[in-house]
Amino acid sequence: MTRLIGIYGASGCGRGIMPLLREQYPEAELLFIDDGQAPGRVNGQDIVDWRGFLDRDHKDKAVSIAIGASRIRQVLAEKCALAAIPLIEARAASVVQMDEVIIGDGACLSPFVTLTSNISIGRCFHANLYSYVEHDCLIADYVTFAPGAKVNGNVAIGEHAYIGSGAILRQGVTIGAGATVGMGAVVTRNVLPGETVVGNPARPLIKD
Repeated sequence: MTRLIGIYGASGCGRGIMPLLREQYPEAELLFIDDGQAPGRVNGQDIVDWRGFLDRDHKDKAVSIAIGASRIRQVLAEKCALAAIPLIEARAASVVQMDEVIIGDGACLSPFVTLTSNISIGRCFHANLYSYVEHDCLIADYVTFAPGAKVNGNVAIGEHAYIGSGAILRQGVTIGAGATVGMGAVVTRNVLPGETVVGNPARPLIKD
């Protein structure tokens, strides 16, 4: 029987991941899972809710969680684990991966992502268009890179951190868990857990 792959999330992120999985798995049946938009269709694919996905008559099922919010990704990953549904990696054909790169389950690697050597990446990692990770980096679970994020060597990034579009992380810095690096920020110092930094050089965001 044909393999069934569900892309969890039928909004922008999911619609960008669907073509990658279609190319990776041309023999599989693909659909969107979206509890808020089901039933329906988008870009030629069915949208079902979680129960509808589980009820499909396929013994071989897998899920890609294509939702930008990392906390929601974690909740959905735990839901898949309880249902014994494995997470599948979505990877563009143009991704460059070099030596000794370990990636956890459920990554979404968009076109023109580069991962150099000796990198450890946790589960449900999202790397958007043209982002890169240089050598000897440690990236925890549920980390998100927006388009063009640039991470140089020996950087450590905590779980649920978000690296904004065009941001640059200097070699050797640490980004704490749950931190946010703003669009275009140039990070030259460590970022504390939960902190938001912006600017060049990046400094903590002061809210009025």
